[in-house]
Amino acid sequence: MTDTPEYTPPKVWTWNKPNGGNFASINRPIAGPTHDEALPVGRHPLQLYSLATPNGQKVTIMLEELLALGHSGAEYDAWLIKIREGKQFGSGFVAVNPNSKIPALMDRSGPEPVRVFESGAILVYLAEKFGALLPTTQPARAECLSWLFWQMGSAPYLGGGFGHFYAYAPTKIEYAIDRYAMEVKRQLDVLDRRLAESEFLSGADYTIADIAVFPWYGGLVKGWQYGAAEFLSVQDYKHIQRWADTILERPAVIRGRMVNRVSGDLSSQLHERHDADDFNTKTQDKLVEESS
Repeated sequence: MTDTPEYTPPKVWTWNKPNGGNFASINRPIAGPTHDEALPVGRHPLQLYSLATPNGQKVTIMLEELLALGHSGAEYDAWLIKIREGKQFGSGFVAVNPNSKIPALMDRSGPEPVRVFESGAILVYLAEKFGALLPTTQPARAECLSWLFWQMGSAPYLGGGFGHFYAYAPTKIEYAIDRYAMEVKRQLDVLDRRLAESEFLSGADYTIADIAVFPWYGGLVKGWQYGAAEFLSVQDYKHIQRWADTILERPAVIRGRMVNRVSGDLSSQLHERHDADDFNTKTQDKLVEESS
């Protein structure tokens, strides 16, 4: 095993602020706002405050899928929240999500604004609001919700566990990487076995379960996360690969992955989305071209 300094936990933990690796500037042991900052509000009833992380992509994909199905009430403004700059700790954002995590949604379509936070809750809220992408009869509904909550419970082992220790931690710890790599491969095997017997996670139909799981695990097998595709032998999960390729062909998924994206090819980055035509006119390559 790789040599690491011996560590004996103190009787009482105290916050060592610099000891946080890549995320030291935004992690802290207390909640609440750090500064006053109001959130912008656009012209659509649905106001999304997010970033195109896997959790953020779930909601923008969902909204684009709803619009593709003809639900005009799903038109939305997507505002970019730069988490590396601590924008999630502004007073306005904390009022929408006291947990200071993206994504966060405000629905202003009714007499009283409704806040919704946590990506799984947002998916269920939108599915029920528009009557789409969530089965209404059993056993398909139970299967869909089971896989949705499987993702919510499993992804922290992938991101906060494996991803952190493999890609972001200031020190490579063999024990931690081995522990979380084993768990992520077990999760991939769970998914692969399910998708060997079913076209989508809840059955024959594409649902919010697929929308939730795809950005994390589809992204992992397509080599987009943590530079870990070879390390985890993701090519071995043939059924997840088939499922991910099928989902990647959906136009709403292509659009949803672009919204609030700040990395990658400039043509794939739509920092803010306020109108459907923004995909044609407001991507970063277009904006750079206009300014040059």
